[in-house]
Amino acid sequence: MSTGEPWWDRLPLQALDERQWEQLCDGCGRCCLHRLEDDETGEQFATRVHCRLLDPERCRCLDYEHRHARVPACVSLDAARATAWEWLPPSCAYRRRARGLPLPSWHPLRTGDPESVHRAGASVRGAVISECLVGEDDYEEHIVTWVDEDCSDAHQR
Repeated sequence: MSTGEPWWDRLPLQALDERQWEQLCDGCGRCCLHRLEDDETGEQFATRVHCRLLDPERCRCLDYEHRHARVPACVSLDAARATAWEWLPPSCAYRRRARGLPLPSWHPLRTGDPESVHRAGASVRGAVISECLVGEDDYEEHIVTWVDEDCSDAHQR
């Protein structure tokens, strides 16, 4: 029995098939940014330094299928660990759906336009630098804060 809601608002993450799972990604690229963790507090900080496999214009992985072989530290997002994804941005569809929240109005599934995430300022396009250009010891100089608590204003600050 259908409620009239689209699958992305209706189905829990655990019920998604592989195609739906991949479509849920908004293409922001923020999961491909390096994070730093304070050893004493455990607090995590986002940087604007991106994985070498991220295409910063398309905000997509250049070798998604083989990313774990090429970047062993690449994190797999899966439904079983969704509630523990505090490091993902509040605008992330996986994080929002894990908490029973709807997708942002600019999400490509809602708009039918993959560029809507970029127009909304929710992606990393134009705001990141490759890890190939920054020494790991210098990541701290690239810590950023993303303004997106309400998901309507997701610009970098």
